[in-house]
Amino acid sequence: MAISLAMLLGAQSLRLSKAGLAETTWHHDINWVAVTELEDPQRFLNGGELVLTTGMRLRSAPEQRRFVRQVQRAGAVGIGFGTGLTHDDVPPALIAEANRWGLPVVRVPYETPFIAIGKLVADAQSADHVAKLERLIAGHQILARALLTGGGLTQLLKHLGGMLRTDIALTQFTAHLYNSTSEVPSAQAWASYPIPTGRRDACTLWVRLPFEDSGIIGYAQNLISVELNNMVKQRQAQRALCGQVLEDVIHGALETSEAQRRLAGVGVNSTRRNVVLLAVSAAHHKALVSTSVPQSLENAVAAVVGQDLVVVVHDDGGAATALASQLSSHLAEAGIHATIGIGGAYTKPNGLRWSYFEARDAASHGLPVNEPERLSLTSLLLASEDVPLADMANESLSPLRTFDAAHGSELMTTLESYLNHNGSVAAVAEALTLHRNTVRYRLAQITELTGYDPSRTADRVQLWLALAVTRLGARQGT
Repeated sequence: MAISLAMLLGAQSLRLSKAGLAETTWHHDINWVAVTELEDPQRFLNGGELVLTTGMRLRSAPEQRRFVRQVQRAGAVGIGFGTGLTHDDVPPALIAEANRWGLPVVRVPYETPFIAIGKLVADAQSADHVAKLERLIAGHQILARALLTGGGLTQLLKHLGGMLRTDIALTQFTAHLYNSTSEVPSAQAWASYPIPTGRRDACTLWVRLPFEDSGIIGYAQNLISVELNNMVKQRQAQRALCGQVLEDVIHGALETSEAQRRLAGVGVNSTRRNVVLLAVSAAHHKALVSTSVPQSLENAVAAVVGQDLVVVVHDDGGAATALASQLSSHLAEAGIHATIGIGGAYTKPNGLRWSYFEARDAASHGLPVNEPERLSLTSLLLASEDVPLADMANESLSPLRTFDAAHGSELMTTLESYLNHNGSVAAVAEALTLHRNTVRYRLAQITELTGYDPSRTADRVQLWLALAVTRLGARQGT
């Protein structure tokens, strides 16, 4: 360990003695030994030195006092004054000035060479450096072993907190992956260290102040980064596996007993009520399917279905909205702009399927968080893989799109407005700023091109369904 003035005086071979009264830095570590005969050595000192001198140029009391002040201002821990050469003893003026400024003075007898003091301090520094390296290497081994033996981030961070003798926390956006205390880390009381991963899953390591870092934090940052990347890969693989099961359930491809068995295999208990949370992001779908979820959803089953993130939560529906809001906030913190749809709470595989389509229908409303509504006939029909709804819808509306493209007309716009206004020609004319006769003429053209008369209930349902299917299909890429 580093050596202090008090410890130097304890080295009998040096035969040092205390010359002044000051003990302010008596137990401070000596960083180095500086030998000088300059009247003003201040600019050659960095602080923490023991300054050794024989006072060769310090003949007068003013010179001796000035020397003390220069050494004290430089931040030295003390003065070692060699006697028996220029001065028989330490000058009283030097001692008095040192006492005034609280700077310890040590008497060095003629028989003790300055190099002996320097060697003792250097040996102590070297031993201290070796001891720190040994502790650092041992710390590296402990942290690495925590990961290699399957302890994961939790064990690694527990060991790190023990080494630093302080509290540790690891945050990821709105989630706390680990926290050794109930306190939320703040910039005032904690030091923060970024954990780069090259992904959106970057974390922040928090260490409560005060603590002494011997270099172990830098190594821990690297280990945490590696583990986070491993967690992303594991998350992607797990979600892909769960997604395969959910897709089979959603498409109705499994018998009830087989669906229950396979759902149980990925952690979904279909005998309990489950709610589906569906996250959709056209702009960030690649990041969406691999990103983390908030801590409140850690025990939920997450899966990738198409380009969407599906989270299955055991819930009776009471907490679904709050969980969806937390998921939305978490994704926003990660820079992912997503729309969250909430399904209803149902039991059995068919209930899970129903909840998924409710969530998908809700997500189409486009709000950050969308509450479930009564499942529409359109969504139910889309749940069936055996009904070619997209083709049927395209067949019904294709003549209108073709005519609009060729003539710059607005038959599709007129049809949508007509259906949205419950067949009111007057309302359509007002909404589109048209004459009523123009609206009637366009409706006649729609009838002629499609074979469906929007004024007839059966045909109106057909056209409305075609438009609804087209909108939902376009959102999902069907």
